[in-house]
Amino acid sequence: MATTVVLDMLPAALLETIMTKLDVASLCSLASTCKTLKSCVTRVLTFAPNFHLFNVSLSIETVRPLLYQNQKLSSLKLDCGRLGNSAIDILARPSLREISLHNCRDFSGDLISQIGRKCKHLRSVCLGSVAEKVGRTITPAALEDLLNGCSHLEVLSLMFDLSLYLRPADARIFGLVSDKLTHLELGHISSRMITHLLLTSTETFQNLQQLRLSLDCITDAVVKAISKSLTSLIDLDLRDAPLEDPRQPSDLTDFGLQEINQNGGKLKRLSLIRSQEFHSAYFRRVSDQGMLFLAGKCSRMESICLGGFCRVTDAGFKTILHSCAGLSRFSVYHGPKLTDLVFHDVLATALTLSHVSLRRCHLLTDHAVRKLASNLNLESLDLRGCRNIRDEALRAVSQLTKLKVLLLDGTDVSDTGLSYLKEGVWESLVSLSVRGCRNLTDNFMTVLFDGSSKLALRELDVSNLPNLTDAAVFALAKSGAPITRLQLRECRLIGDPSVMALASTRVYEDGCPGSSLCLLDLYDCGGITQLSFKWLKKPFFPRLKWLGITGSVNRDIVDALGRRRPNLKVSCRGEELGIDGEDDWDSADIQQQHMEGEEDELQQWILGDEGDDDVEMEDESDDEASEEGGEEEED
Repeated sequence: MATTVVLDMLPAALLETIMTKLDVASLCSLASTCKTLKSCVTRVLTFAPNFHLFNVSLSIETVRPLLYQNQKLSSLKLDCGRLGNSAIDILARPSLREISLHNCRDFSGDLISQIGRKCKHLRSVCLGSVAEKVGRTITPAALEDLLNGCSHLEVLSLMFDLSLYLRPADARIFGLVSDKLTHLELGHISSRMITHLLLTSTETFQNLQQLRLSLDCITDAVVKAISKSLTSLIDLDLRDAPLEDPRQPSDLTDFGLQEINQNGGKLKRLSLIRSQEFHSAYFRRVSDQGMLFLAGKCSRMESICLGGFCRVTDAGFKTILHSCAGLSRFSVYHGPKLTDLVFHDVLATALTLSHVSLRRCHLLTDHAVRKLASNLNLESLDLRGCRNIRDEALRAVSQLTKLKVLLLDGTDVSDTGLSYLKEGVWESLVSLSVRGCRNLTDNFMTVLFDGSSKLALRELDVSNLPNLTDAAVFALAKSGAPITRLQLRECRLIGDPSVMALASTRVYEDGCPGSSLCLLDLYDCGGITQLSFKWLKKPFFPRLKWLGITGSVNRDIVDALGRRRPNLKVSCRGEELGIDGEDDWDSADIQQQHMEGEEDELQQWILGDEGDDDVEMEDESDDEASEEGGEEEED
């Protein structure tokens, strides 16, 4: 009380001046201490230069007082999942230098147009999922307004399907882009349009260093146009997901790979991925000869990711590894002919690999992992879908003391293999996934989470383990591990006791129950009933943003939870939570954790008790729904 009195005596202007020197996390900690500081923090946020909040969708009633009066806002990053066209005037601030808006499904092209007309000083524009809601659309004129108005752009990311709104002839619109542009990312565009654009606007993109495209089909013509026009390119990421196998003239061949990195060898990062999301399509016209062509031009490469090259054998992949002395990231997806021989003499190279992904390379065995583990600098190892990986591979992995990410989905490891991790690597791991490793039981969880060591683990996926029971979750909860993402989907023996144990977990110093979990996936867990929903209400799981649950659970209870926690994204259809897609090959970006921690602090303070109005009435309605659900089951 005495502290509050002293603060009340100080000029608010003085307190606010001091607060402008603090970061977001510190501001939010201050706001939670007393009414005086909370009031000051509220005012500080109205003239703060940066407002970043991706992990939660705010309503327009919450956003308006925080942003509308701010005339000094220079950087805005926001999840717009609960916003629409009525929020455009709030978001399009003339003072902005950087804007990044995700989940803009309920916005039309007016958002793009108004940003171009009002935000003349923007250096970076990132817009995701614009006009994806039925009834919304984007006109070519909106893109013209954006590119004409933002004449100083250095970064442009439009992560939505441009092919729905633009014809090939509309490629001329991108010729209006700033000649200062260094980074360009387009969510989906036709290969024909991008080829025409690059060949007719060579001078426009002379400073472009990073290009990321999602195409209908990667072709020789696209690759040739990129190599010819983008002479300053350092980072190239091309992805496609054809609905059918491309024909000869409209596909990538060995001769297309020969065109890559023609201009002085400046390219350092290359990603070529053909996804099997819609159809089992591969680069069937690329062979070891194409890899030989590529290896001759990639001696300075630092990162290479190749997905869907079904005809490339060990000889081709090995040529790449032995040609790139500075390679730190190496990824191969869907490599049906890649075997252990690729890594047999990896020690003879000068490679210092930090990230290796060999997803769905079915011929790999423990021998390859032992060879890779001789590189003690490994920080990320992705072996998902390598079904011949067994326990001996994990014995080798246990010696990698710098390893932070280990993904083992669908491998043939057992409890014994997982217990080897305890010997060295366990304390450094930040992300572990053993989804679909059907040999596993509760024993590996009991051994790993025995409470004997302080863990760095934040992400754990133990989905689709038929022998996993509530006892495994009890061991996890008892250990106090600071897990933020826990996936238990399709574990039929997991039930209400697991939810109760997680809700009672105390991790942080404030003793807040269940306080670390941001994502909890319980989809198709056989023992989950309406009883679990009593533990999913506040104050339990206060940081929870994503919840997966079985759709057959009483719908009234699910709706009641949604009303009580409007910022919780509840999924009942089995979709994956909190991910961007199957080809997001950087599975865990450890460097983003500090930033996300600050967002959590900001989110907790801004939201406060949002959604807690009429709490008693909500509790009563929830209880009534639970009772009705119980009666239905009895009937």
